[in-house]
Amino acid sequence: MSVILALITTIALIDGAAAAAPTDRCDVPDSFLSSESDLTNVTSEVKARQRLDISVIGTGSSSLAGIDGARYAYPARLEEALQQQLKGITVKVTAHVQPRATTADMVPGLAKILADDKPSLVIWQTGTADAINGVAAEDFRTSLDDGVGAIENARANVILMNMQYSPRTDSMLDVSTLADVMRIVAQQHNALLFDRLGIMRSWNDSGTFDLYTATKNYDMARRVHDCIGRALATQIISAAHLDAMRMQTTR
Repeated sequence: MSVILALITTIALIDGAAAAAPTDRCDVPDSFLSSESDLTNVTSEVKARQRLDISVIGTGSSSLAGIDGARYAYPARLEEALQQQLKGITVKVTAHVQPRATTADMVPGLAKILADDKPSLVIWQTGTADAINGVAAEDFRTSLDDGVGAIENARANVILMNMQYSPRTDSMLDVSTLADVMRIVAQQHNALLFDRLGIMRSWNDSGTFDLYTATKNYDMARRVHDCIGRALATQIISAAHLDAMRMQTTR
């Protein structure tokens, strides 16, 4: 498994990326971002306090390497995208990156994060380390369920973010079973799922990004993170019904 982890770390938009297609567009089909679940706590906080606090809890793929990596990683890009679209609303996105942590590893620390950040929304990115370490689907589901329950008890909404897609590791590491578990847990808790796995596969298949050809260039990684941040912002604004508020502030 150490060989797979090293390869994923190299490919996973951290130390290398891929050759970009000759376009900066990264549209996401509506089917990936639409949901019947509502971010009611987000709606309430924005309306009551003109503020939106988000905690991002994730592993290494929620960050980028380098001194200024945090500036270009998707949590920071999400904050900027929301701030640009929600004029007059204070947006704060706090990232808690735990490299190589499994879902079970993350659960004990949730209480402190929730107490310190007091978010109305938690984006929980997990699953890759579980797949690498061969965590059983049922154990993964139990940990995920415990964590989502803790977040809900803190009166925060949840978006579960699944694994990223890499065609170079797809044949070595099967994440589909755990991705299915994440979808089921999200449905059971009436939470949102951000299908990063499906979105990145769509980008690769459409030629938006070539996620196979590794390079030494960080620009591609930054563009992918920027696109993920903007897609998350779209999902949040839609599920929290903040579109009307955005239209009012731009008139």
